[in-house]
Amino acid sequence: MNYETTYKWLIISFSILLLNSCVILPSYTPNIKIDNSISSLEKIKLGGLKQSVLIRGDDLSNPILLFLHGGPGMPLMYMAHSFQDSLEKEFIVVQYDRRGAGKSYNKRIDPTTITDQQYYEDAIELVHYLCKRFNKRKVFLVGHSWGTYLGSILAHENPELFYTYISIGQVVNSKKARLLQDNFITKKANELNRAEALEDLKKYGYQAHEKWLFKFGAQIHTDTSYQVFVKEGMRSPEYSLFDALKISKGSQFCQNNIKYKIIPSAIIEDSIQSYSIPCFFIVGKYDMTTPKPLIVDYFNSISCPKKELIVFEQSAHFPFYEEKELFSRELRKIKYSIMDSLK
Repeated sequence: MNYETTYKWLIISFSILLLNSCVILPSYTPNIKIDNSISSLEKIKLGGLKQSVLIRGDDLSNPILLFLHGGPGMPLMYMAHSFQDSLEKEFIVVQYDRRGAGKSYNKRIDPTTITDQQYYEDAIELVHYLCKRFNKRKVFLVGHSWGTYLGSILAHENPELFYTYISIGQVVNSKKARLLQDNFITKKANELNRAEALEDLKKYGYQAHEKWLFKFGAQIHTDTSYQVFVKEGMRSPEYSLFDALKISKGSQFCQNNIKYKIIPSAIIEDSIQSYSIPCFFIVGKYDMTTPKPLIVDYFNSISCPKKELIVFEQSAHFPFYEEKELFSRELRKIKYSIMDSLK
């Protein structure tokens, strides 16, 4: 189920280490200087373990937007500064590093707690906490990549807690995804005369996918280098040097220990075919990390009170980063369509 290997995070961590070897700054989140706003980077105990949570919004009267990151141990908080400013005008935006991931990683975490069941329980506890703290009935739920595995389960099992489910790069079936990725890399390698890609596939199999999906524009469509992640990690005020060094450790820790108890096969399409809340599926046109064809097929197969497929024409696996202005506009539209329907 690993759509983003730990290799990129090793590059991020050690690049930040080299570039900041003489300066160690504490993490913080910039203050939003607006009345009735919130800008908080804090630890919240979930499932008996303190986990890092970032909460930002211009107006506390706005609804909550909760992001579930990918991986399962690949944090998104370190990229928040790069894409969510506009979202903070419309929502109370919440990013949190799950147990074992990013700022929430420490070597004392019991590896037997790295399960989809524990992630599910932690997320439910967080949703209840946020609703109580900010006096809200429900939240807007967003999942990205592996976060859509968890998001699908949360939305399916607890419709009373969510206004809507917004999926970005929906995971569907890992076996089918790997086959499509093999075919894609083979086709691109032949088209572009990249024999080394074919050699890597033959030698390393699935382990070569991450490298060549990136080089062939199926991770970030307009960038074939990991340097974009290094750049954003360097600019993140919410991540200190020590936090950055946790990225690769946490990603590897979660990937090595994840166990599936809720859906033992970890195949969403076999287990969830209906949702009781509106669903919006956002997919990058060039995404082969969570392959677009599988997402479209799954979207067409599910039943929901309302559903919409939104294709980002200039994106691959990170549409919220690659087309952040469009992403903000689409989420604003979703917000008002949902809130208007409740009047």
